[in-house]
Parts: sequence; structure tokens; C-alpha cells
Amino acid sequence: MNDGSPLADAQQQFVDALSNKTNETEICRLSAALGRTLASDVQAPTDMPPYHRAIVEGWLVNSADTQGADEGSPISFNITGNIIPGDESCPVPGTGKALRVATGSIVVDGPVAIIRPWEGKEDGNMVSITRPFPPRFFIEEQGYDLKQDATAVAAGTIISAAEIGTIASLGIDEIEVARAPKVTLFASGDEVIPYTDPLKPGSIRDSNSIMLASAVTEAGGVPVIAGIMGDNFDKFVAAVKTAIESSDMIVISGGTAVGGRDFISDLLKEVG
Repeated sequence: MNDGSPLADAQQQFVDALSNKTNETEICRLSAALGRTLASDVQAPTDMPPYHRAIVEGWLVNSADTQGADEGSPISFNITGNIIPGDESCPVPGTGKALRVATGSIVVDGPVAIIRPWEGKEDGNMVSITRPFPPRFFIEEQGYDLKQDATAVAAGTIISAAEIGTIASLGIDEIEVARAPKVTLFASGDEVIPYTDPLKPGSIRDSNSIMLASAVTEAGGVPVIAGIMGDNFDKFVAAVKTAIESSDMIVISGGTAVGGRDFISDLLKEVG
């Protein structure tokens, strides 16, 4: 947000001057997608979850058979089977019958309900209840999270671990992402030396280049440190023009040069 300060005004002028071009895209494996920008919507190839499933453990019964149950008139069911995660189907419990189910198990369609463990009393192969249960009680419906062809992750999203998990749950391993912008970094000044060099009178270490490279990486770009340019105007112009051919952005840390000349400003005008 522009707060009216000179810095904010300058930043806004810079942003307004940028082109709205869209970077090229590329296909990226999910394992390498962290921090990349999604270029096209990821759509669910199937409903998620892909089947009705139990969200608690307990006993699956026909909900109509539970009507009328109370403390004075409990209703009992004969436990006739078990449904566990990994089973490919679930039978319809017959009248007066119950199926023991585990959390995450596939559940049949229709007016069935799950009796939670603390709401039923098991005795041998029988379970009794003292209250009625509505249809689909504690059952997560197929497609509850996502319907087939719905957008799971929208284009423009910066991929985090959460999005990687969502995309992986859809069985998708390759996504279309924006090509990471290449940012070439120059440092300017005769007095500037590599930050690993011994410091001598009148010199200053180039801490900017590695710091800016880190910031570019953090923002999802690919930094290229082009080195330290002395106060040779023509040589600097030639280097920047060459870098422009293969870069999406040029960043120069530096300012005035010999005689107080506005060196970088003149360089930018020369480059065009």
C-alpha cells in the first residue's frame, strides 16, 4: 500500500513501469515444486474423497432400525461383519444387523448411520442402543472435499508444502509452473571489493550482491551475480546490455561515481 512517503512513491513508480508480460511456463515434478508459482489450475481428476467413508469407528446400521430407541426401550443389532480401510466395498446392513466399521472405511450409499463406540453397548455379537440415529450420521460423503473437475489449487498460487500435499492426494506428479525469473545482479564502484577479500583503507566489501541474491531466491527467482563493476561507464553499459539479453531483471547496487556524477542514472538512460 502506498502511504505517500517518498520511498513508497518510488516503489509505486517502479511497479507501474514494469511490463505485464507473463513468463514462459514449464512442467515441474511435484518433488521440485516447492516455492514455484503455479501457471495453470490444478483440477481434481476424481471426487475427493473418492467414496463415502466413515469418519469415526463404530457400528454401521440402517438408520430406520434405530427409530424409537430410548433408555427404557433399547434396540439391539446382530453384528454380522467388519469393514476396514482398504476394503473395496461395503454391503448394506440388513434389518436388525450391524457392521463393525473403522475410521476411513468405505461406506455404502443410502439411509445408514454409524453408532459411535460410546453410544452403543456391545455384548458378544450384539450391540444395543438407547437413542435413534439420523441417516448418514458421521459419514463423509464422496466429493465432500472436491468434486471431479473442481479447482484444487488455483493458478498464481505459490506452492507450499500444503499445496504439494493436496496435489499429491489427487495422484498428480507433474504441474505447470511459471519459469523462475532470472535476475542479474551488479555491484558498482571502484572502492567495492569481494566480501571475502581483506579490507583495506578506502575500500568497502560487497555485501549487497550475496544479500540480494538470497532475496531473489527467497522470492522465487534465479539470481546471477555478475560481479563488481568499476566506474568505467562504457564498460558497465556494455555489460548491462549483454545481461539484458538473458535476464528478466537487472539489479544494480551503487550510486554516484567520480566527480559526483549520477552514474547509475546515466547508465539506465544509455541502456534505454
